[in-house]
Amino acid sequence: MPTAAQSGVTSKKALLITLALILLGAGLAYPRVARRLGRYQAARHASAAVAQVAPRLHDGDLIFQTSQSAQSRAIQLATKSEYSHCGILFRRGAEWRVFEAVQPVSETSLTKWVARGKEGQFVVKRLRDAATVLTPAALQRLKKAGEQYQGKNYDLYFGWSDERIYCSELLWKMYKTATGREIGQLQTLREFDLSHPAVQAKLRERYGKQIPLDEKVISPVRMLESAELVTVR
Repeated sequence: MPTAAQSGVTSKKALLITLALILLGAGLAYPRVARRLGRYQAARHASAAVAQVAPRLHDGDLIFQTSQSAQSRAIQLATKSEYSHCGILFRRGAEWRVFEAVQPVSETSLTKWVARGKEGQFVVKRLRDAATVLTPAALQRLKKAGEQYQGKNYDLYFGWSDERIYCSELLWKMYKTATGREIGQLQTLREFDLSHPAVQAKLRERYGKQIPLDEKVISPVRMLESAELVTVR
């Protein structure tokens, strides 16, 4: 028979093991709980922001955000801008949707799009003379210009062909096709700041030693800062 002292030691060990298991379980569960809480808070913030801005939106508005994708930081460093992703807004029934070049080119609800960006921040821009240029017929042409890219793969290599396409390229080509307007000045890859190690690492990952420095590129910030656009939000 164990003595009272031995029983006490055994009970303490059992208690410590139980506490350790509880703490271990809590430690393993915390990241999942934190992620769920973060998504919930982001969704609530996005819903409130969209409800506030929705009455001011027009079909064809352009929307910009800081993406949380793996390549976002490299884009920000190379273009010297916090904005690394963009899309175009269209109203579908009672809901605002964002047509965008992701993988693949598709559309998503504005609320989900906002929640996906860093800290739920976004900027909305509009063609400066949209009231006269974006007639119903022009908007139909704009939508049709986008439809040809629906389902295409995202262009990780930022090429200018239509085989694959990236976010700002999609918007630029849609507006060029539908209205003849060029929103943002085209650049070549060599015009960006490619000196940061994070940018160089991404270039090596994508291109190896054959970096296409003379490839035409349109960046989100070039469109964002274009004189062709005015700020809505």
